[in-house]
Amino acid sequence: MTTTRPLRIDDLYRFAIPDQPALAPDGGRVAYTLTTQDAGLDRPVRSLWLAATDGGAGPAPHRLTSGPDDHTPSWSPDGTTLAFLRGGRLHLLRGDDGGVRRLTDLDHGAATPVWSPDGSRIAVTAEVRRHAPDEPVVVDRLGKVDGRGMRGTGRTQLFVLETASGRVTQLTLGDFHVTGTPAWSPDGTRLAFPAAVGRDYDLTGAVAAHVVDVLGPTALPTPVGPVAGPVRAVAWHPDGEALLLTGRSGHGAGHDSLRLQPLDGSAPTALAVGLDRNVMPGGSGYPGALPQFDGPKGESVVFCARDRGATRPYRLLLDDGPGRASAPAVELPLPAGSGVSGCSVAAGKAALAVADGASYGEIELLDLETGELTRLTAHMAETLPDVTLAPVTEREFVISDGTRVHGLVTRDPRAPAGGPLLVDLHGGPHNCWAPHADPVHLYHQELAGRGWTILALNIRGSDGYGEDFLTAAVGAWGEGDERDVLEPVATLVAEGLVDPERIALTGYSYGGYLSCWLSARSDRFAAVVPGGLIADLPSLVATSVEGLEIAHEEIADPDRRRELSPLTHVDGVRAPTLILHGLADDVCPAGQAEQWFHALRTRGVPVRMVLYPEGSHLFVLNGRPSQRADYSRRVVDWVTGHTLRPFGGPVPHAASNPEPVGSR
Repeated sequence: MTTTRPLRIDDLYRFAIPDQPALAPDGGRVAYTLTTQDAGLDRPVRSLWLAATDGGAGPAPHRLTSGPDDHTPSWSPDGTTLAFLRGGRLHLLRGDDGGVRRLTDLDHGAATPVWSPDGSRIAVTAEVRRHAPDEPVVVDRLGKVDGRGMRGTGRTQLFVLETASGRVTQLTLGDFHVTGTPAWSPDGTRLAFPAAVGRDYDLTGAVAAHVVDVLGPTALPTPVGPVAGPVRAVAWHPDGEALLLTGRSGHGAGHDSLRLQPLDGSAPTALAVGLDRNVMPGGSGYPGALPQFDGPKGESVVFCARDRGATRPYRLLLDDGPGRASAPAVELPLPAGSGVSGCSVAAGKAALAVADGASYGEIELLDLETGELTRLTAHMAETLPDVTLAPVTEREFVISDGTRVHGLVTRDPRAPAGGPLLVDLHGGPHNCWAPHADPVHLYHQELAGRGWTILALNIRGSDGYGEDFLTAAVGAWGEGDERDVLEPVATLVAEGLVDPERIALTGYSYGGYLSCWLSARSDRFAAVVPGGLIADLPSLVATSVEGLEIAHEEIADPDRRRELSPLTHVDGVRAPTLILHGLADDVCPAGQAEQWFHALRTRGVPVRMVLYPEGSHLFVLNGRPSQRADYSRRVVDWVTGHTLRPFGGPVPHAASNPEPVGSR
């Protein structure tokens, strides 16, 4: 019998997590990306793997490439060749001899490769810059890239590469800016893609679907349909007469939805109208997958949407009649509490990257007709056989105004009642906590192994509970959702589950904002750890990658931005505060952390700031493993060190710093 133990932070270096499944056209194999961590190189390592889909009769999952940065596999239409990215460069891997060939070099790397229907060409997007790295950056438009700063004159353009010769043709030029993955027309003569539209697109944020003629590269891309809300993704209907668009139908905060847009410019048809869930095309920190047609005539669409914190797969049957009105979307069968981070459809099957309560992710095959689900990999069982994750229990809290808030409680069932509590707040604000295993917030499991309870709350503004809930805190950050934190905490205290004097608070991004806000508005918390925080909304709007979105969709009134800034209320902060922030964060720039540190230090509040070199906003997800482990260790050390109860006495809320203030 194998003896297991709780997960520890250093187990990060043993993680092997599969993602980006690519199902072969015949449905017989799945290529995928496996991410591990290299302590010596201090970096994530990504390599390509292959799994058979025949239920174990074929070879076991095995490595195809050695990395260290191989990812985004894509099968050729005949299933003989994989296109993939190696360090941003496009490569081809032939199945007959296993040979790898670099197809071409684009100056600043390529994005997702998309094969033409006949397999002779590959479409990619890539950034084109007009200055060398050591030259001055000329800026004429708003726009930043997280981890890199101002975009300057760089624009993302569309290219087509011939697989035989490697010849490259650039299809978009100049100030044009492509914002998503392209899609080929069924006859291979045109490409559709989302791109910024309008002379002042950097001020409006307008993004529309475009079509360009591949055979006539001097032709200009043409917008398709009305310019409404931003388009996130496009897919070409198999009959060639319409595009499937993912995006918002209007401006302002809200759900992304599906609609069929005829190429003749007539009104689009909304799909899955009654679902009231956010369609998830996928992205870092926002798991999902591009919607895909299934069947030779596009009889159905498989897509992902968020429900109660988890990204789930759905299928939508389409009619053949005028307008292509659809039946209601049906959720595909997955075990409760699981969620997907990747999906690839072919031959009536879907290859999925699925996380559940015991695994950070494995590749599974779903038969779209029978609903049969087959697990193809077992990477976590192979790399962490001695680890058991603390269970997550779902709770629902009724707030005083009648709002129901979904919470996730992580704790060792053997831990005694009356112990310490960590409250963790997610980012977004329109992200959410998922009920399945979480490979990012390692301090949850470390603290649970020490007898802590962790409460993760999907407060107002969270995704997966309908559009009204998603937009419930728009224009009222902090004010509109603070009780969604404080009242569930009071419930756990009243139940006797946690010690009222040993409660700590943390959060990242919007969660960092709300941690600062609550520490200024409540004396409930003995220690606070805001990460990737927001302290001052007016300066954030002017300096953030998402500044325009915040100003247009979240808090339009400049006066309200000042009112809702934690800095406006900083005089109320008393709790010892640890600030954790990436120095290359362009979503919540490091100046936000500096302002909060300065405000607390000059007011005599115990505070420390830790800044991570080269850390982007997403370094906690995909940055150096040493920094991610350090982040979790510092959370654990801070909250445990400031919630210790002396024998027979209260918790000292004003503990002094054990190290010099501002140490890094």
